[in-house]
Amino acid sequence: MPGREKTQPEQENVLVALAALRGKPGAIGPAENCGDIGLKIGRDGTWYYQGSAILRKPLVKLFASVLRKEDDQHYFLVTPAERVPIEVEDAPFLAVAMSIEDGGKEQRLSFRTSLDDVVTADPSHPLSFRGEKDGSFTPFVLIRDRLNARIARSVYYELIAVADDAGGVPGVWSGGAYFPFPVSPLASEG
Repeated sequence: MPGREKTQPEQENVLVALAALRGKPGAIGPAENCGDIGLKIGRDGTWYYQGSAILRKPLVKLFASVLRKEDDQHYFLVTPAERVPIEVEDAPFLAVAMSIEDGGKEQRLSFRTSLDDVVTADPSHPLSFRGEKDGSFTPFVLIRDRLNARIARSVYYELIAVADDAGGVPGVWSGGAYFPFPVSPLASEG
């Protein structure tokens, strides 16, 4: 009906159709840039289509599987036939849990995202830190390619709790690598 607002299921059907293109046989040449269709990933890891949250986790996971970050730092869903831009408020993934195995230099810190990706911080999946205006920092872990997960606040506190002081620089060991914090998180907690 003309003028009728799209309901959540109708909006998700649009996304399902886009996802079906992922395996489209016979796609030749580079993907066509389709323009902005209103996709966004919020700071809390929620995916949106035209302002409405996408509530079906399997659908979000499917789209996350074709998410790419280009050299110009813009994000796209890339299928064999199409490239669709997607706005990302902070990082495309959110690390919501951390598990710890062993300790000291043998320690392994594994992170699980809200989409159930699991990676162990190591030289292939490094931790990185963005300094904030208030002197604190925000930690990230590389999930794949150039796609980071922002480490959730509760996990951040767990990370600080296992901090070491290798050579006078606070940080954490994981996967045989030492990841120094840019500033002392304990100093910024006061």
